Amino acid sequence: MTRRDKINYYLDIAETVLERGTCLRRNFGAIIVKNDQIVSTGYVGAPRGRENCCDLGYCTRAKLNIPRGQRYELCRSVHAEANAIIHASRTDMLKSTLYLVGKECDTGEYVQGAVPCSMCTRLIINAGIATVIVRDDKENFRVINVADEWIVNDESLKGLSNY
Repeated sequence: MTRRDKINYYLDIAETVLERGTCLRRNFGAIIVKNDQIVSTGYVGAPRGRENCCDLGYCTRAKLNIPRGQRYELCRSVHAEANAIIHASRTDMLKSTLYLVGKECDTGEYVQGAVPCSMCTRLIINAGIATVIVRDDKENFRVINVADEWIVNDESLKGLSNY
């Protein structure tokens, strides 16, 4: 028996966390790890006390034919990354790693090319998380250095050079 590498070990845990998700389109699981200690977990779900899409039996964004990746303000759910950040102290998140796994609800396939949305990216930056690791399939993942890829290369400034 070969021992599971540490990155995939944590991604496997994030994948288990996503099973609590309540979205009817895609579910994500996130865990924040610092010094080999799990600091927090999060999955996609409506705010406390509100009904989840899986309980209502429909997705508002799907009903309105809104493409994936657009108009998140119409979504009932809090994203997995945001939920993990909400449940941790900033001190525990400084220089930590966030592991993220997403699966399509209809097929169970991994979300290809998944990255946190722009709002979650800003939350990750402000939380002081140093690295984000995203699963592409059961063995492969991408490593995102937050400082190099999201702070230095600020996507919110793209296309504004003419203003």
